[in-house]
Amino acid sequence: MSALVNAIVMLGMLVVVPAGLRLTGQPELERIRRFWPLFAAPGALALWLPRGATATALACVYAAGTVLLALHAPHRAARGRSLDPAGIALLTALVTPAVAATALVAERSGHELFGFDLGILALTVPHFHFAGFAAALIAGLVCRVSDGPAGRFAALSVPLGTLLVLVGYFLGDWAELAGAVVLTGGMWTVGLLTWRMGREEGRDRTTRFLLLSSAAVLVATMLLALSWALGEATGLPHPSLTWMAATHGLGNALGFVLCSLLAWRRIHAHDPSRTAVHTHPEGRTA
Repeated sequence: MSALVNAIVMLGMLVVVPAGLRLTGQPELERIRRFWPLFAAPGALALWLPRGATATALACVYAAGTVLLALHAPHRAARGRSLDPAGIALLTALVTPAVAATALVAERSGHELFGFDLGILALTVPHFHFAGFAAALIAGLVCRVSDGPAGRFAALSVPLGTLLVLVGYFLGDWAELAGAVVLTGGMWTVGLLTWRMGREEGRDRTTRFLLLSSAAVLVATMLLALSWALGEATGLPHPSLTWMAATHGLGNALGFVLCSLLAWRRIHAHDPSRTAVHTHPEGRTA
């Protein structure tokens, strides 16, 4: 793993996941959020050690935390609390860190899981922290405050695009391109709705700046994702993986995800009902 990728992954492990869990407003996720550093710190340390038994063991500690998080998904689904678009986006956010952790354990052990080389596995780790967990979570948050077809499309297409990209790992470049197209459509919709939120009257200057910045960054970073996926499928010239990590990866991590989470934290502090999920007696969410 390169130092840049390691730094991005550490941001996802130590900051993005616990900050995102706080924004869900779900009491049942609060306990795992409080204990998350006990899982994330060993995982972060594993990134910087040479591949081998010690790095693998530390990565497994992180994987255990992601499994505990993922186990909340079937529990929520069984209670009928995740059948709306925002709930589906939250389910996706709960599960995707476990995908990232699986790739991390394999990469740190030097095992080419499912035949993928170690470089691809290393890049899978940040992808499913940011394009998986963070993007799905933010799409769900946007859906809750944007009551309309666009919000529902964003909340459904981001999880679907993430799933298609994962399936594309196994089926080939054209399937991955299809996933990139769906994911880009969802992310641009998130960006459009975020931009509108930033333009609302009464929004304070800092929150406005964070919302508008995150929306603008998505235009460029998702164009890069499309160009890379198209190039892989067709053989057309496209950015290298190193360039993608330095532009698409870093831009999404800092420009989109971090700015979005900071903005939503400010919105939540001002009005917690804007991010919390309210459960009706019959088990539906609103």
